Amino acid sequence: MTVDECYLLGYIIKAHGLKGEVQVAIDADSPEAYQDLESVFVQQGQQLVPFFIESISLKGNRAIVALEEVLTVEEANALKGAKLYLPLAVLPELPDDEFYLHELAGYSVIDAATSQTVGKVVNLLESGPQLILVLENEDDQEILLPYQEELLVALNKSATSISLKIPEGLLDIYTSEDEN
Repeated sequence: MTVDECYLLGYIIKAHGLKGEVQVAIDADSPEAYQDLESVFVQQGQQLVPFFIESISLKGNRAIVALEEVLTVEEANALKGAKLYLPLAVLPELPDDEFYLHELAGYSVIDAATSQTVGKVVNLLESGPQLILVLENEDDQEILLPYQEELLVALNKSATSISLKIPEGLLDIYTSEDEN
C-alpha cells in the first residue's frame, strides 16, 4: 500500500498512559464514522505499516487508540507525529453532487465568469487552512488557485470538470505577458 492509494486520516499526537495507547488527532468531518475502525496504516519513514486497532475511544476530533503490538509508553512515544492513513477504497461512495477533494486530481477547471478552461488539476496542496489547486494549462504552465467551497459553482463528475468563481485578477498573474 502506498500513500497515493490512501487518504490521510490524522496523526499521532503523543503517548497516552503507560500501556502503549496513543492520542490521535482525526482530520475528518465526521470522526464518529471511525469509531469501529479495525486497522490503520501508520507512516514510518517512507513506508506505511499496518496496525490492528484493539480499542478506540473518541472525544470530538481526538481519540485514544490502543494499537496491537504497541505495549509500552516507549513504543507509543516512538510513533509521536506519525501520520495515519486508510485506503481510498474504504471511502463510502458520495452522491453525485458531493466529492472528496482528492478526486479533483485530473479534473478540468473552468472559469465560471468566462466559461474558459483554465487547466487540469495535477496536485492539491494544503497550505495551513487554505487548500491550493495546482493546475497545468495547455502550455504546461503551472497555475495555483485557492479552493474554497464558496468558489465552487458546478461539479460535473461525468465530464470530470469543476466550474469555479476565480478571484478577479488572479489569472492575470499567469497570463499577462512581460511587457518589458
